[in-house]
Amino acid sequence: ALFNRCDTRSVMNEESSAFAQYPARAVVDLSAIADNLAVLKQSAPTAIQMAVVKADAYGHGILPVAMTALEAGASWLGVAQLGEALALRYALDEAGVAREKAPILTWIAPSGADWAQALEADLDLSVSWTWVLAQICAAARETGKKARIHVKIDTGMSRAGSTLADLPALASAVRMARNEGLVEVIGAWSHLSRADDPSDEGNASTASHVQFFEAGCAILAQAGIRPELRHLSATSGILWHPEAHYDMVRAGIGMYGLSPDPAVASASDLGLRPAMTLQAPLTSVKVIEEDTPASYGGTWRSPSRRWVGLVPLGYADGILRAGSNGAPVFVNTDREPIRTHIVGRVCMDQFIIDLGPASGEASLPTGRTENAPAQVGDGVILFGDPATGAPLADEWATQAGTINYEIVARLGERIPRLYIGTTRREENRS
Repeated sequence: ALFNRCDTRSVMNEESSAFAQYPARAVVDLSAIADNLAVLKQSAPTAIQMAVVKADAYGHGILPVAMTALEAGASWLGVAQLGEALALRYALDEAGVAREKAPILTWIAPSGADWAQALEADLDLSVSWTWVLAQICAAARETGKKARIHVKIDTGMSRAGSTLADLPALASAVRMARNEGLVEVIGAWSHLSRADDPSDEGNASTASHVQFFEAGCAILAQAGIRPELRHLSATSGILWHPEAHYDMVRAGIGMYGLSPDPAVASASDLGLRPAMTLQAPLTSVKVIEEDTPASYGGTWRSPSRRWVGLVPLGYADGILRAGSNGAPVFVNTDREPIRTHIVGRVCMDQFIIDLGPASGEASLPTGRTENAPAQVGDGVILFGDPATGAPLADEWATQAGTINYEIVARLGERIPRLYIGTTRREENRS
């Protein structure tokens, strides 16, 4: 498995066929993952750390990131979808990771889910409603395995979670299930909806969420339910709301080296290092004449005679079409790097970038172009660590009118991931 290798060149050699067949790659620096967890630990030093690896670890690759997080000191793993949590458990089993060393909390499953399989996989399960608890209890009777549950409290986001009005009935049902030996209450938990908002209104919202959570925990206590772990904070709460740290915190976007709100503080301000660099080679470099349209719809026309390049990534790879006509890129050339941007619309499999004005040069069929600012094969970085000159995922998010979470999390599966960096396990072996 790639996550057990620390030598970049060996990984590239062994996976060369995959990269040859698909030219783009997402390079994931596992050492950045570990370093970012250490930075977040400094903000919540007394709380247990859960590494949230849902959505294929925000597009970074669930198994390599999970392994790295555990080796870096995270005590828990968090995965939203039950199916993904099961796949992670079996992958960790195959990798030789003891289940007691890698507890996994999962919190989204449909009615009638295979709860028996979840219990056999030793997954921790979120419970928001009495009907979910009833199904889990039925699976516990069927398997003879006690379910490990975390009671979810709706603190004001109106998603999953029991409201304070409904919580007494759920707490009573949980107590009966516990007394029957069907469940073990491991946690009480919820989410903060505006922890990244430093305005007076945002801080008031967070304070309200904390109050609701405290009230929910009090209701559980009145029913004789005292969970081992209370957890409310994700990255924003870790960084900016120490009053919401409780027993465990959930490291999400910050673990991947991105700020939960760059308007409040950038990744660099927070001491975080982006773990993913998305890159692809130029597959075409040519001259187009003044007022020539680019891509579908002709939404951009060259303001002068220009050099343009073609990059083999598109919206089928998760590159947002909303990044058309402006998303930044960085081109490494033999001369000097070029910071430029997309022109025209992002297509399904490729997009065009502006490489600057052309005078009397002409394109050549050999793939190399005389006096061109860049050449076919030169590497284009869409986003990555700004210390290398690469644009941040934040810049793509601004162009697309979204958040950096979406830029990395929706990256397509067909893009190969290349893992670099040394984990603690590798260091211990050397």
